[in-house]
Parts: sequence; C-alpha cells; structure tokens
Amino acid sequence: MKLVIVAVGQRMPDWAQTAYDDYAKRFPPELRVELKTVKTEPRGAKTVETVMAAERERIVAALPKGCRVVVLDERGAQLTTKALAQQLKAWQLGGDDVALVIGGPDGLEPAFREAAHQRIRLSDMTLPHAMVRVLLIEQLYRAWSINANHPYHRE
Repeated sequence: MKLVIVAVGQRMPDWAQTAYDDYAKRFPPELRVELKTVKTEPRGAKTVETVMAAERERIVAALPKGCRVVVLDERGAQLTTKALAQQLKAWQLGGDDVALVIGGPDGLEPAFREAAHQRIRLSDMTLPHAMVRVLLIEQLYRAWSINANHPYHRE
C-alpha cells in the first residue's frame, strides 16, 4: 500500500521541507509515502470557483488510479491519533493506495470534497499550509508507530 499526499502549493519553506523529509524517510518499505505537489492556480481576476475548478483538475490528474481519496477539510471528521492508527490499519487491510488531499488557499472545490471517500481534519484551528504538510506526515508516522508497537508514540 502507498500513501500519496497530494498538496496544492509550490515550494515550501526550508524548515517545513526538512521536517517533512525527516518523517517521510522513517516509513518502512511496506508503507511508502509519496508527495505530489499540484500548482496553485494564479488568482488574478478569476472567481474562487474558477480557481478551485482548475486546481481540482490538477488534483485529479495527480491521483493514483483506483485510490481511496481522503481530503483534509475543516468540516471533516475529527480523529484522535489512536483513531487515525486504526484508520491506517483499515486502509492497509483494504489494500488500495490512499491519497490524502490538501487543498490550496481557497480550499477544495465543494463537489470534489463531497465526492471523496472520507473527510478528516487535523485541527479546529486554521493552520498554515506548510504546517499542515508537516503535521499530516508526523501523524501518519505516529499512527504507523502505534500499529507497529514502535516506541515513538508514548501515552
């Protein structure tokens, strides 16, 4: 199984990229993590709907065929770390690749968001995009560590 993080946005600050890379390299070979970045649509005089539609097309093109789509959304289900570990285990048992989608500055197109297999949120607070990438990869690693009885997670 592979986890694919599809994130709208270009270059991340060095600190965020370093943190992301540090967690990504910790995953075992049987649970690969891949990051696919999708170009942010230039805003200009375009409507928010036009921008989100253009970004949706790029997101869809980046999704692996037949994957389970999970979007990060402020209105999504709130999971504890242990619940995420259980969810990760279920995804692994399902066998399909899982794409976790992080939207752009305006979020995700409503129809795309609603069509996703799942919607989850990382926090009740609004977070900067770079922080979301780091928090997501860290929580996925922590979930894996719980399932693998690795000492990273402590209660």
